[in-house]
Amino acid sequence: MKLGLGLYRHMLTRDNFRFSKQAGCTHIIAHLVDYFPKMSNEGIPATDEKSNWGITAGNLEDWSYESLIQLKAEINEEGLELYAIENFDPAHWHDVLLNGPRRDEQIELLKSFVRNVGRAGIPVIGYNFSLAGVWGHTRDEYARGRAISVGLTPSKSMDQTPIPLGQVWNMTYDVNAPKGNMPEVTQEEMWDRLAYFLQELIPVAEESGVRLAAHPDDPPMPFLRGTPRLIHQPHLYQKLLDLVPSHANSLEFCMGTIQEMTQGSLFDAIADYAGQGKISYVHFRNVSGKVPEYKEVFVDEGDIDMIKALRIYKQHHFEGVFIPDHTPQMICNAPWHAGMAYALGYMKAALSIVNHE
Repeated sequence: MKLGLGLYRHMLTRDNFRFSKQAGCTHIIAHLVDYFPKMSNEGIPATDEKSNWGITAGNLEDWSYESLIQLKAEINEEGLELYAIENFDPAHWHDVLLNGPRRDEQIELLKSFVRNVGRAGIPVIGYNFSLAGVWGHTRDEYARGRAISVGLTPSKSMDQTPIPLGQVWNMTYDVNAPKGNMPEVTQEEMWDRLAYFLQELIPVAEESGVRLAAHPDDPPMPFLRGTPRLIHQPHLYQKLLDLVPSHANSLEFCMGTIQEMTQGSLFDAIADYAGQGKISYVHFRNVSGKVPEYKEVFVDEGDIDMIKALRIYKQHHFEGVFIPDHTPQMICNAPWHAGMAYALGYMKAALSIVNHE
């Protein structure tokens, strides 16, 4: 079991690679799109009814073989490995999510991305098949010592603010879209769209030596902003895996999100999916509470017994990467780095203990 760090696009710098190495990491998960441009270096999303996370035109060059090789080389030069690329830019696959007129064109684009990632020797691409994305979190002094973090409140969890045309995943991909809201879609239609995505991409991923890894819905609710969610309970991960059975069809296993769900046990889910060899990498995050009200807290203060969780991963022979996808910020001149250093130090010690038991 290995320790890694996830970095948004604007954070893919030599200094942050060196920080990761100094904190004990061996691997990097790289985002090629910044989902939180208003948050600068903080890495914690917070939205309200009037905001979205920015306008995106997509950067095709980031997904070129040459750019991926260069990024990988820069990471390798700091003594780290590039383990995964996380998230497609909405500009590149909005009609795949929406079943729009450019769906087939965009699927071919995604296939080219998968081939480039495989050719570059990067083993995993994480994704979240969702229309509303992450929405409704509030930002406050939710963690120990009044540390700034994010959470969900009942008033926000009931928020069904419609998604405007030209927007998906809280990002505007078409500034010239007509006024109006996203058309209604059923859960069955969303599952059909996901099935098409997997049926088209999994064979390419198999040929390229890449695993596609699905993130659950965060917040894990059956509907958000009037749109259906797919993976809002632990057992629904199995439905996704059964759509296209393959080693390349795998999971980006977010412990915090699964703990926030209202059915099942996180520990049972770890045993089930790690036992199947279906977990590509893990978001190692702790929370307090469940939908419709929860808070993201420090790794050692929430509802999850993190050491127990690590022992279950080990019992089922999981050998992948753990990252703190986000964590509360600490009061200092570098709140994101301090929060991450705290989480990584805990994780480094915990992994050392469990790996050597």
